Amino acid sequence: MRVREVVEELGLTVLTTGELDQEVRWGFCSDLLSDVLGHAREGDIWITHQRHLNVVAVAKLKGIAAIVCVRNLRPSPEVLAKADGQGVTVLLSSEDAFEVAGRLYRLLSP
Repeated sequence: MRVREVVEELGLTVLTTGELDQEVRWGFCSDLLSDVLGHAREGDIWITHQRHLNVVAVAKLKGIAAIVCVRNLRPSPEVLAKADGQGVTVLLSSEDAFEVAGRLYRLLSP
């Protein structure tokens, strides 16, 4: 499944369009950057409450397919500009992390 299809299925808002045709392998839910660095895999969709500049750097480094910011916690224009410049897709959901993770799990499960 592609990022664009996940956006459509989950009703997410696209804040930056890195690579909407990137293949999504799985999801990862964490607010600890060290946890993401140590355990997220390339192609994961990262669900988080975090929305500062370092999130973009970690997503780029790990090859994250997209970042989903939950509870309408919108990153600042500075963060979005950095994500856009780095080709990192940032998405927004009004739902909380638990709801987004559950819906993504059902969508990606074989």
